[in-house]
Amino acid sequence: MTGFDKREEGFERQFVHDEELKFKSTARRNKLVGLWAAGKLSLAGADAEAYAKTFVTAGLEPTGDHDVFDKLRADFDAKGVKLSDHQIRRVIDELTAQAVGEIKASG
Repeated sequence: MTGFDKREEGFERQFVHDEELKFKSTARRNKLVGLWAAGKLSLAGADAEAYAKTFVTAGLEPTGDHDVFDKLRADFDAKGVKLSDHQIRRVIDELTAQAVGEIKASG
């Protein structure tokens, strides 16, 4: 194996690792977002967990971040929860950072 082959293999391993981290942190973030939103919508227990799960699958689609925001906006508007787009996006950003930290810490 040449030095070039070793370097290429290292880049491939890093890419796989980065993509796995991205996938796990997005799924974790979406669950956290769902649980946060459930609280704003006065959902608790099993209802909150079920609601949060709807975000996990929504965020794994190619337009995931937009789907998550659009679902939050629609659900909040339907239930009269008064939060601006900026406030929602800020929480999503904060929970993204939290999820990445949790995933990195776990392994």
